[in-house]
Amino acid sequence: MIEELRIRDLGVIADATLPLGPGLSVVTGETGAGKTMVVTALGLLLGGRSDAGAVRVGAKSALAEASVRLEPGHAAVERAVEAGADVEEHDGAAELIVARTVGADGRSRAHLGGRSAPVGALAEVGQQLVVIHGQSEQLRLKSAAAQREALDRFAGEEFAGRLAEYAALYARWVGAQRELNELTSASRERLREAESLEQALEEIAAVDPQPGEDDALKAESLRLSNLEGLRLAAQQAHEALVAEDFGEAGDATTLVDAAKRALDHVSEHDPALAGAAERLADVGYVLADIAQELASYGASLDAEGPQRLAEVEERRAALGGLVRKYAPSVDEVIAWAETAQKRLYELQDDGGRIDVLTEQVARDEEKLRGLAGELTVRRRDAAAELAERVSAELTALAMPDATLQVSVEETPDLGPLGSDEVAILLRPHAGAPARALGKGASGGELSRVMLAIEVVLAAVDPVPTFVFDEVDAGVGGRAAVEIGRRLAMLAKHVQVLVVTHLPQVAAFADRHIRVTKTSVATGESADRSAGVAGFTSSDVALLAEDERVVELARMLAGQEDSASARAHAQELLDDARSDPDPDPGPHPVDATGAPRRGGRVRAGKR
Repeated sequence: MIEELRIRDLGVIADATLPLGPGLSVVTGETGAGKTMVVTALGLLLGGRSDAGAVRVGAKSALAEASVRLEPGHAAVERAVEAGADVEEHDGAAELIVARTVGADGRSRAHLGGRSAPVGALAEVGQQLVVIHGQSEQLRLKSAAAQREALDRFAGEEFAGRLAEYAALYARWVGAQRELNELTSASRERLREAESLEQALEEIAAVDPQPGEDDALKAESLRLSNLEGLRLAAQQAHEALVAEDFGEAGDATTLVDAAKRALDHVSEHDPALAGAAERLADVGYVLADIAQELASYGASLDAEGPQRLAEVEERRAALGGLVRKYAPSVDEVIAWAETAQKRLYELQDDGGRIDVLTEQVARDEEKLRGLAGELTVRRRDAAAELAERVSAELTALAMPDATLQVSVEETPDLGPLGSDEVAILLRPHAGAPARALGKGASGGELSRVMLAIEVVLAAVDPVPTFVFDEVDAGVGGRAAVEIGRRLAMLAKHVQVLVVTHLPQVAAFADRHIRVTKTSVATGESADRSAGVAGFTSSDVALLAEDERVVELARMLAGQEDSASARAHAQELLDDARSDPDPDPGPHPVDATGAPRRGGRVRAGKR
């Protein structure tokens, strides 16, 4: 729910803070005082279109900001987090700040949780938070999809379970159909693909590349291309280590051995020389081993020649052909072949797969049509009940001849949510044809129709806040009392904010907010910088008990100082408070402080 709404420099409101809470809040005031700016501010927070004309004269920008408290798992919280908002949790509830500024140039900025966000993201979050029913626009339940969704929620949890079962089966059925269509419509292409893969795999299998073979062959080719140089170097190194005739100085092995013997004669006189002699002995062994390795290496070179080099280059050429065609390296060619082999198995199994899919599609379609028929029956039962309850509410709301009709027409086509087309229709009076919502009814009548629908849907609706702008237009007397009672009924389940002119409606409020307009000459205010002859400002105040009586007296007779008007106002308040609970039964609050929703609302005349 919205805990607090702040408005700055919007219309005639300079700076106002509306403390809201659970239950029913009403906003009253003289015509033109700025009550509608409350609805305008909420519209901005819902991502509505910004208008530079709404910015207060002389101000650089207008601000609408709301502090919202929700359950941590609420859809609005999750969407806000996705948009990058910082959401704090206190006492088991999530707290979110939603803001929108509109500049005098018409540009606007949106913020979620203290961070800048696209206006579209603000709209997505706002749709989960607030529903506005105003005189000029009734967007809720306007589309066929929204009407179907509302009916499905009203149908209950058992229906929701069957609908989820249908949706899962439908998704599988569509997927199987898509695959079957692909297999049958692209059979020639798949056949050509299979033939191409077979040829490629045969070519690769004929070469039979091994992991790392290209690097090994490259190294061998380099060695074979330099045999003479390698042989000469190995021979010279061997002769330097061990040779029968290496000049007067002798070979390395002989010199090391001579050095060792020289030290052996005196090593007993100094341990340091004994250690050196031991190390020279080790060097002699190492030199002997190296000499033997060089001799073997030279012999191996003698066994190799141009024939082996030709074989290596031929093998490298064959591997290079595969690399050019299929992958950047031999290892990747091998990996490609493994993947291609799996794909070939799939293509070769097309016939069997087509048979399996054909049987599955037919079986699933038969089951889907059975489930769709069951959904239709359940929807029609729920539609009849919904229409009956809303029509009863309309009678209490001074529309005795109006009836609501919920049409559920079954179509031959299966869709993701069944095969039904749902339409909510209104027949405003006897003899008139039933027409779509929004057609054939005035703004005030349509507001009452939406109030009746919301009262009935309240217990199953996920939106926590409802706003009604002059829902009571064109009514009075007993009908006004019934509107107030219905709003109080709705407020048992959700937060309700109402802009009203009727004291009978305001008397049912849990909190009463008054908007007061003040006209000030330029010389009387610091706002002379606005550059106009004067300005109009509105103050917003939460009324105490005695102040509520005065405001109701003003609304009743325009004479707030009249004792009889005040007595009548007090009587209205007392009657509203003593009114029987329109929705019997406990309504515990959740972690956000808002009433927790229970079962389906049973609403009607009393």
